[in-house]
Amino acid sequence: MKKQSKSGAPAADIGVVGMLRWAWRQLTTMRAALILLLVLALAAIPGSLLPQRIQDPGAVSTFIEENGAWGEFLDAVQLFDVYTSVWFSAVYILLMVSLVGCIIPRTKHHLRAMRQAPPTAPRRLTRMSAYRTTPLTTQSEQRTTDELLDAARAHLKKSGYRTVRADDHIAAERGYLKETGNLVFHVSILATVIIMAMGGLFGYSGQRVLVEGETFSHSLVSYDSFDPGTFFDADSLPEFRLTLDDLETRFDDEASGAQFGQPRQFDASVTLNTPEGASEFMLRPNEPVRVDGSRVYLIGNGYAPVITARNANGDVTYSGPVVFLPQDGVYTSTGVVKIPDASPDQLGFGGVLLPTTGRNDDGELISTFAELRNPLLVMDAYRGDLGLDTGVPQSVYQLESDSMEQLVDEDGSPYQMVMQPGDTAELPDGHGSVTFEEIRKYAALDVHHDPVQVWMMPFMALLFGGLSLSLFVARRRVWVRVRGDEVEIAGLARGEDPRVDEAVEELTQVLALESLEPESADPDAGSAQNSSGK
Repeated sequence: MKKQSKSGAPAADIGVVGMLRWAWRQLTTMRAALILLLVLALAAIPGSLLPQRIQDPGAVSTFIEENGAWGEFLDAVQLFDVYTSVWFSAVYILLMVSLVGCIIPRTKHHLRAMRQAPPTAPRRLTRMSAYRTTPLTTQSEQRTTDELLDAARAHLKKSGYRTVRADDHIAAERGYLKETGNLVFHVSILATVIIMAMGGLFGYSGQRVLVEGETFSHSLVSYDSFDPGTFFDADSLPEFRLTLDDLETRFDDEASGAQFGQPRQFDASVTLNTPEGASEFMLRPNEPVRVDGSRVYLIGNGYAPVITARNANGDVTYSGPVVFLPQDGVYTSTGVVKIPDASPDQLGFGGVLLPTTGRNDDGELISTFAELRNPLLVMDAYRGDLGLDTGVPQSVYQLESDSMEQLVDEDGSPYQMVMQPGDTAELPDGHGSVTFEEIRKYAALDVHHDPVQVWMMPFMALLFGGLSLSLFVARRRVWVRVRGDEVEIAGLARGEDPRVDEAVEELTQVLALESLEPESADPDAGSAQNSSGK
């Protein structure tokens, strides 16, 4: 059954092609683009509220485990992979298609408008937003009319107007760069998005925590986490080794108020070894080391206590630095030590490192400053199955203590180790000992490679240039007409242009001088004429 139109006649069936044409027109409207932009902004909100798998897979696993069915549902609808989800990509692609659909017709219309002459003067210039008149005083009306219009045309051309001469008036228009800038801005946005997409397809990003004295060999197995692009080729990884020689940090202990304890310096001394040789660099935040198109950024730092564990026979079952993650501005740090080779049971330790130990009003141990001035390590000990053989991935920063038993003292209270560097604690029940050797610093590194990033800068420059033209260039039309014994000057702003009235006033003053009689305009010429007539 066909639908009825408002007049009662059956509406024509536009068919599939007509429906597609209608959908295209709706998609390429400014309203649709704004709606899609709003939807994209709303769709990005879960990415800032929920942990994302690409950034912290361990946090995602913990969230799902803690929230059960609700966490599994969120995972099923890809809320832990927001920016790579199907629904986010669909909105993103629709927005880009809408942008292309807006740019193409507007570009055609703009090119056609630039080839057209400025519109002739309307019959009533008094209707224009800016209007002035100046009297025409002349001895030769026809000659002065031509001269006035020529003078007006010359002045308008000098001011950047395109002009056209009619019999009794000049029509002028300027501000075409406003629309040009608008189109350049939108094309630059589209190009920037395409470049970012290409970088995501062919580039990669990887993270690695490097403790002082350790060396990072650039290979896939050396990364703590690695995010390759869709078309990433592992054979294209540049060959290099990076050694963290020293990490110097400094925090402000002289400032007062909120500035006290703020970080002031993070300088990582690194040695870079490439097939061409070795070189030393100073790695700082926002000052990456560049290696064959890859950039190594310093994105974080912290402390790594060096722990040595021995069994009851004195054999070393674990020895090395353990990365502790800062939890606040004074670097109260938490970490986990897992010892699967301990005997008679596997051991796990969950600890807190306090760089500068103090006490709060309740007598609890806290850190009062970020630097290592009075470090203290507090750890709880657990025995049992660490769950490393189940095949389920675990975070190295979390201890699965549900299937483990906490060690206790002789009086039955939970056993806790409180140690300073150099201290050794004897574990109960013949589980050996733990030595807190020293504290090293570590640097969190991000290795990023984007093969098309070189194109980002020119398009960003075009983006800001186009935006500037769009905002600061005014679109304006001006007409100058000689009518009877006066000259009419009118201006019309196409959009916001607070200076259109000022431009018309300036042109009026120029033409007022041009319309004066030769005797008034040139006193010397008048004097010479009088003396010759005597």
